[in-house]
Amino acid sequence: MSHGPHAPDADWQRTVRAQFPIITGHPDLTYLDSAATSQKPDMVLDAVHTYLTSSNANAGRGTYPWANQTTEAVRRARQRVGEFLGDPEPDRSTVHLTGGTTEGLRTVARDWLTGYLCDGDEILVPYGDHRANLDPWLEARDLLAARGVDVRVRALPYQRSSGDYDHRALSRVVGPRTRFVAATHVHHVYGGDMNVHRLRAAVGPDVPICLDAAQSVGHLPIRLGDPALDVDFVVFSGHKAFALPGTGAVWARNTRGPALQPTGWQGTPNTVGAVSLTAALDWLDMVGVDRVSAHVTALTTRLTDRLSHLSAYHVAGCSASLASGTGLPAGQRRHGIVTFRHREIPSDDLGFILYSHGFMVRADSLCQAGVDDTQSRNGSVRVSLHVYNTEEEIDRLLAVLASLE
Repeated sequence: MSHGPHAPDADWQRTVRAQFPIITGHPDLTYLDSAATSQKPDMVLDAVHTYLTSSNANAGRGTYPWANQTTEAVRRARQRVGEFLGDPEPDRSTVHLTGGTTEGLRTVARDWLTGYLCDGDEILVPYGDHRANLDPWLEARDLLAARGVDVRVRALPYQRSSGDYDHRALSRVVGPRTRFVAATHVHHVYGGDMNVHRLRAAVGPDVPICLDAAQSVGHLPIRLGDPALDVDFVVFSGHKAFALPGTGAVWARNTRGPALQPTGWQGTPNTVGAVSLTAALDWLDMVGVDRVSAHVTALTTRLTDRLSHLSAYHVAGCSASLASGTGLPAGQRRHGIVTFRHREIPSDDLGFILYSHGFMVRADSLCQAGVDDTQSRNGSVRVSLHVYNTEEEIDRLLAVLASLE
């Protein structure tokens, strides 16, 4: 194993890994699909068990102690999201709990964007990111069209060779009627930071930006007071950040345009999900998101460095990130996600082969918007890492991949 200056802290990582019973309980399996959903630490599981066996009730619909405790748990989850994201103005911003990133993005699209845009306005959306960050904006356009409001949807330009937005080409699509930008923080296929600060520089200080942070919350430190993250909405899924499925949140800055107010009767909230989300964020603060990020980035570098030397494989995304180099700019480092194809073995077959060796990976079109029929049919293999993964697992995976050259 490597023990260089940027190698993971092995003792710390072993302590953290031991807190995931599904990981320690299946020593013959290696989970490499954390971009789809993360596993859950004891602290989250214990919080859920305690809530369900001590104070489970509905929120906002009773005055007895269990109901009051549940109402407070939901309120605390909202507050905790803002704290975790480093909200610089909590008195002005709001947090809305959702079922996940997709629901959160649709909430912004249907309940905020459709009331914000006027006839002739333009929006920029990412046609090469996850479908969840494209379809809601097209739906908003269609809803407005049904009301007689014509909004033009323009594609954020991409550098296909790197998987990043083409910031040099932005000047050709940003115009005086640009009113909104939807973007992604870390790409779910290429694993790179999409450099949202460059989008802000291109569109100016007044255009709202909505950030899909599904692959960054829980993986990277996020501080919304940082000028590099001058965005208006942050949307993420709790289940990718150690909370239960069916959880997520929308943080809204509420300084550009009206405040976000979800419409309609909200019904019963996911109370146990809110409890799990608070526990997950508390756990991340306890173990240290900086340390989580450093560990996962080191594993990703280990995998990409060696995979790039296997001639049978094509690694998607930025080629510069395949070179070992802790000095790479942040936007060129991969954050826990490595997607590749074998030049002869179909990706779904490769997924089955890897599972026969105990590796659980994603092998399909990865829900990427804008892929053509050939890409969808051929698919890709995605390895996505988190804090419970180890150098030894990466080395075993590489040995299997090398045997298929």
